[in-house]
Order: sequence, then structure tokens, then C-alpha cells
Amino acid sequence: MSDRYLTAVLTEAEHVAKNYDQVAQSTESPTHEYLQYAVLRLLEGQSEAVAERFPQVDGVTVGYGRDKSMFDSWGSDVEWWETVSPREECTRFRLFYPDDRTMIPRVIIDVMAALGAWRVWDGNAAVCGSYDHCERREVHYLWPDDHPVEELLQERLQHADGAVAPDGGQTGDIRDRMVVAEQATQQDALEPRTRRAVDEPMNVSLLAKGGRYEVASASGNRYDVDIIGKSCTCPDWQQRTPEGGCKHMRRVDYEIKQGRVPRPDGRLPTELDVRS
Repeated sequence: MSDRYLTAVLTEAEHVAKNYDQVAQSTESPTHEYLQYAVLRLLEGQSEAVAERFPQVDGVTVGYGRDKSMFDSWGSDVEWWETVSPREECTRFRLFYPDDRTMIPRVIIDVMAALGAWRVWDGNAAVCGSYDHCERREVHYLWPDDHPVEELLQERLQHADGAVAPDGGQTGDIRDRMVVAEQATQQDALEPRTRRAVDEPMNVSLLAKGGRYEVASASGNRYDVDIIGKSCTCPDWQQRTPEGGCKHMRRVDYEIKQGRVPRPDGRLPTELDVRS
């Protein structure tokens, strides 16, 4: 593995931590989230911290989510887990690229190797129901929690000006606490599902562009939310379809509006977007 790609991943992840810390404000593993989002930015050509000479491939799209959650949603419909069984402790990356390429783009291989992920599946995207990418191919990688690369990033962040706090925000940053305090007097007036959506501990992360998110609930269960298609894999939505959405759909909407997770198009809101 070339040090060049490891340096690129760490540099972009450090940039994410300093400038887009909202991607990790609802997780207990901020370095994991920073690195995931850094890979997305590098491979989709959004990097602002890495030199322009970093190789790019047009038409690459990156999605990621918990492997077990994906299995719970699609396990009976796709062949992804025939070789490697679902891993509770892993993130699964889905990387799409143009089908006119006979081989997986080298930059994908090098970046994922630098991250410490291993390839577990590749094939035609349409075969597995990825109709938005029907003329593309996709390759999957698994990346375990608590990988040593996270320690390398943490060391860099600790030595940087303005250390990153465990909750993913800047040390001393009380923006989230202010939001909660401002809304505290309104909690009693909220509809019960909305109140639970705001109050209960949940981790929200982008699963794929197009509005698909993963929500890890306080119960330990994980659900897929399609914020555009207005659906959730939780029992409440599947059995009752409550008006206004289940608590997981409402939490995703809340996190997007607070600027804590990427928007459905995969991009983070600007400070102006959050305030408006």
C-alpha cells in the first residue's frame, strides 16, 4: 500500500473533522465517521484538502452503511453475503463506477487498501436492484470498527489546533446544547413520535445518495430510512404507517435540518442552510 493514499485519506479526514464535524455529532465513533466521509469525498472528486494531482475517475459514487443493517434489508434478494456472512462490526462500502471499465479503477483499490478495507463482492449494479445505477458496476468493501487507521487519525486530531471532542464537535463547542436548550420548553407540546425522535439516543448516517439513511436506535436495532421515498424498515412504519412518519424518519429529517448529516444528495448543508 502506498503511503501516498494513506496520507490522502488521513488529510481529507482531518479536513472533514475541522470543517464538517456535524457528520459525527450523533455517533460514539467520530473518527470512523470522518474517515468514511473522507473516502466518499476523495473518490467522488469533492476533496478540498488533497492536491489536485490525486487521480480521479469520473462517474464514481460512494455509499456506505452497517453491513448487518444492509443484510437485514436485502439479504434474501441479493448475493452479496454468499461468500462472506454479514458482519455486525463492519461498515460496507458500495462503490459504483462506469460499466465501460473492464477492471475496478485503480484509485478505488488503492484508497480502500489505505483505509484497511477488504473487497468482498463486485458485479453489475442492476443485477442487485440498483436501478439508479443500471448502466454501472459496483464493488463492495468491508471495513471493521476500531481499525488502526482510526488511531492514526485521532493522533493527528489531538495535535491539531482546537482538538476534536469525543462527540465529534470542537472542544468547547456548545451549539448542540444550545439547540436542545432552546427547544426544551417546547418538548411537552410535541407529538409523541416527534418527541421520541428528538429525545431518544439515535445514530444517523448516510447509507447512499438519493435519501437513504441508516438509523441505529437506542434499543440496538438498526433501520434503513428512505427520506425521499418516505419509508422505514422499522415495525412501526411497516405495520402502522403513521402520518408524519415513524420516529426514525423524523429523526433523519431533524438531523438533516440541524446540519448533522449529509443531505439526500450526499452533500453537507452550509451554515446558511442550517440557519435558514
